[in-house]
Amino acid sequence: MSRRKTERLLNLVICLLATRRPLSAEQIRHAVPGYDAGNDEAFQRMFERDKNELREIGIPVEVHRDPWEDEPGYRIMRQAYELPEITLEADEAAVLGLAAQVWQRANLAEAAGGALLKLRAAGVQTDEAAAGPLELRVDTRDPAFPALWEAVRDRRVVRFDYRAAGSEVMLTRTVEPWGVVSRRGRWYVVGHDRERDAPRVFRLSRISGPVTPLGPSGAVVVPGGVDIRSMVGHRDSLLPDRTATVRVRQDTCQWLRQVGSVRSGEDGWDIVTVEFADAEWVAGSVVAFGADAEVLDPPDVRDAVIRRLKGALA
Repeated sequence: MSRRKTERLLNLVICLLATRRPLSAEQIRHAVPGYDAGNDEAFQRMFERDKNELREIGIPVEVHRDPWEDEPGYRIMRQAYELPEITLEADEAAVLGLAAQVWQRANLAEAAGGALLKLRAAGVQTDEAAAGPLELRVDTRDPAFPALWEAVRDRRVVRFDYRAAGSEVMLTRTVEPWGVVSRRGRWYVVGHDRERDAPRVFRLSRISGPVTPLGPSGAVVVPGGVDIRSMVGHRDSLLPDRTATVRVRQDTCQWLRQVGSVRSGEDGWDIVTVEFADAEWVAGSVVAFGADAEVLDPPDVRDAVIRRLKGALA
């Protein structure tokens, strides 16, 4: 959700909570910043979407019809909106303070700080110093993080340019994101890759340029039982279950020689056998060596290499 839309929804909630009598749509239009004062049809569409979104997240926007008025009125009853008093124990408040401290240097720092401010305003003391000498930090300064986090929250398809491991070739990916998780200091987005028609894991630091949302919110459905954390692992931790055969020029491709087994070939070439679990990983590694390496088998790895080379040519 964009900052502009968030501010408009917040202003709408404040307006409907503060009024002592139901307000007509026209009154709301002039009272709440963010609505188009010149286009009636655009305002009506936006106002209807906003009401529905507020109701979906549990905010009771009520409709009042006065027989003496031509238009219905809207308001939010404070009794139905407000939560009961929240009381936190000292250890619970300390945990909240620590959680906000963890996000201090991340993209969510502003939201975490705002949450602490609201708790203090309500009389809840949050002791950030309770963590003692330990200093915990989560860094989400990858440029793609905010857009992907919002896409996961809104269940919205995204598109971005991505550089796979071991390759400088940028390929466009259209992804239905299921979640964003951290592992060993790096952030990953997990989802369904529409180009591959299969689940994939993407490291945020390899995403180049903007992340573009596509289509409406709510379009992404996360499969039942999926465990995105188990899908995110370092490539070295994946259990190899397949073998690729790569032809390499003699005295080149030293990294492939180190990770695989080598046998002598003919006409100045050697044959390297590499165990792998992810075809894209092998393709990215081979492409990096240019004309000094050629995948002989299996076909899907060879096709992945050809696709990357065509992408670079285009």
